[in-house]
Amino acid sequence: MTASGAPRIVVLAGGVGGSKFVVGVREAARRRWPDAAGGTRAEITVIANTGDDLWLSGLRLQPDVDSMIYALAGVNDTERGWGRAGESERVAAELHAWGSGWPWFTLGDLDLGAHIARTGWLREGASVTEVIARLASRWPLGVRLLPTTDAEVDTHVTTAQGRMHFQEWWTRHRASLPAQSFDWPGIEHSTPAPGVLAAMAAADAILFAPSNPVVSIGPILAVPGIAEAVRATPGTVVGVSPIIAGAPVRGMADACLAAVGIPATADAVGRHYGARATGGLLDAWVIAEEDAALAPGLEAEGLRAPVRPLWMRDLDASACLAADALDVALPV
Repeated sequence: MTASGAPRIVVLAGGVGGSKFVVGVREAARRRWPDAAGGTRAEITVIANTGDDLWLSGLRLQPDVDSMIYALAGVNDTERGWGRAGESERVAAELHAWGSGWPWFTLGDLDLGAHIARTGWLREGASVTEVIARLASRWPLGVRLLPTTDAEVDTHVTTAQGRMHFQEWWTRHRASLPAQSFDWPGIEHSTPAPGVLAAMAAADAILFAPSNPVVSIGPILAVPGIAEAVRATPGTVVGVSPIIAGAPVRGMADACLAAVGIPATADAVGRHYGARATGGLLDAWVIAEEDAALAPGLEAEGLRAPVRPLWMRDLDASACLAADALDVALPV
């Protein structure tokens, strides 16, 4: 706990679902542990997936990191679910006219501002951690945002048509090409970003957001030392299912799960993470009301399975879900 008696919370997150959940965690913490400035006395550290990162037209893109920043800043496009609100795409059209980049991967003009700033700072010698801190400082986010690693460990997908960057498989093909495997070249030589392991070691609660378990949470846990830090944390580790009634809440997580031999069910994903009591990662796995019948089986294997409403349709619903996860991790 902090000196004020509020908890230290760590969230592992990626994707749109992860962004919504992180905003919900911040709101739940503001309500439960308010400070005098309208924020929270709780310390919230978000470890963002960097496996989606890529180079495009000479620029370094970090889609999950940027989605997290935009959502926390309240400048995200809530209709599309990604990018900045009020976007224009004149520069992207000009790039495509020159034959630069991917015609099926559109970069918004406002978004390009972040990519140009990021790339410039990286080329000047700043680390990914330092760059994210600079980007995040533009708005009062109310959380500390850390990358998984400062190393480049972009996700690649192997299909029957060959190997490609995750963004090509996800955005261009909409995961329609059956994936045979996912890999992160060089990840075995990477190290957690500065502050990641210390945050986990001091955490009262570690939350797994309802993010894609294969390509959002998977790369985070694949960085050497992070899974071990989750297992060793003195806090409680609680995950939230991204699967409701046998279908992903958003996106195409089922296509990713199929590639690694995991059924798209809430209990199968919970077993994939496993119970800390038996060498896994979680103390509890929050599942949807629609999946209540799966709880006894999970609990028989040592994994607490609280049943809660999981749909994050608005800020209040996201905050309620986060509060439910925190109640499990930090019982009164």
